[in-house]
Amino acid sequence: MTGGNRATWRDQVAPPAIPRPGARGWLLVVLRGGGIALVLALGVLLIVPLRLAERLFSGPRRPVTGPWVQGVCRLCLWIIGLRWRCLGRPMHGPGAVVANHSSWLDIFVLNAAMPVFFVSKSEVASWPGINILTRVTDTHFVARDPRLARAQAREFAARTRAGHRLLFFPEGTSSDGRRVLPFKPTLFQGFLDPALPQGLAIQPMSAHYHPPQGRDPRFYGWWDDMDLGPHLLAVLAQYPQGAVTVRLHPPIPVAAENRKTLAAKAEAAVRRGFDQG
Repeated sequence: MTGGNRATWRDQVAPPAIPRPGARGWLLVVLRGGGIALVLALGVLLIVPLRLAERLFSGPRRPVTGPWVQGVCRLCLWIIGLRWRCLGRPMHGPGAVVANHSSWLDIFVLNAAMPVFFVSKSEVASWPGINILTRVTDTHFVARDPRLARAQAREFAARTRAGHRLLFFPEGTSSDGRRVLPFKPTLFQGFLDPALPQGLAIQPMSAHYHPPQGRDPRFYGWWDDMDLGPHLLAVLAQYPQGAVTVRLHPPIPVAAENRKTLAAKAEAAVRRGFDQG
């Protein structure tokens, strides 16, 4: 336990007990898990020739595979049975997206709302199961190594110029799905690089999960030291499922901002959307 002035919400909030699947739950795990595995396998197989064609005719842009991955994620949500809706419109022009982070389900949910490319720490690339999703979604990995900072900044700028919508989680970690954690201003420094396109903007995105009836309000949250396997099984086994609401907020122009003001404005927008439920 940390000292009083350094305590966080995690010190008082323990993860809920993860429900174990019953007989019907295990059947749903097999059917839903098998369906998702098949969709992702076909998605990976077909995305390879699609990206080769993009490289020939569109260079580094992703005019086909971005919407393709979006469709794959929507289909996976349909298989899971999680109802979702998206309010607002995706931004136009060069930019990036920032969102709150609650669960591994965010990979499907946020990409279903608009074609995005997640930004994640490099360790995630080796996580079993998740590494398949990151490959399909063309995740942008960053390493916490100062020696690589300049090269990573160049790669970020190149992808942004190519029209990729890179999605950041400024909270720096996932929550229990019942709150938005403070945004870290340091993560917004990369948006101020002079190598980025003119007219760059950041679009805040809020995702609010609604638990199934009778379940813990934090049912879909995956955070702290929770094991992925049991949580994934519990979600796949759930019937009926809950829902999630995604809100796309007006873009914030980067010009004339600094990392602190960008973080504050983006966090305020995400909080407003989250509080609307």
